Amino acid sequence: MKDKNEFNKINVFGLGQPNDAFAEYFTGSSYLNPLTDPKTCNLFLANVTFEPSVRNNWHIHHAKSGGGQILICTAGYGWYQEEGKDAVSLEPGKVIVIPAGVKHWHGAKKDSWFSHIAIEVPGEETQNEWCEPVSDEEYNQLG
Repeated sequence: MKDKNEFNKINVFGLGQPNDAFAEYFTGSSYLNPLTDPKTCNLFLANVTFEPSVRNNWHIHHAKSGGGQILICTAGYGWYQEEGKDAVSLEPGKVIVIPAGVKHWHGAKKDSWFSHIAIEVPGEETQNEWCEPVSDEEYNQLG
């Protein structure tokens, strides 16, 4: 799934715009297509698309209560990894539930574009902490 035009045909929630606001936390180009408006909906959903080999930094979704994140994989192939655990292969239809306080990262496989819907789970005093990048050494060890 390296061809962008072919990927766009199956990326039903759309590529969106360059994810410039968070570019410093990604290894390359990603795109964001908001699916809900936080001004009119209490639950924010966005389709996030990663170019091949692109991943976000390690990060933690903090919350006093509730919080966390849910990923619904929609197109292409990617990786998800929690600190201290093996990486999980992602494909369309896979759902990942990430509790608050869990350090993790997610992104595309080397040879594929990848999209997932990211859902910010509501909670009390939620915030996101961006940590160090996933090293090339860590990433290149994955299948």
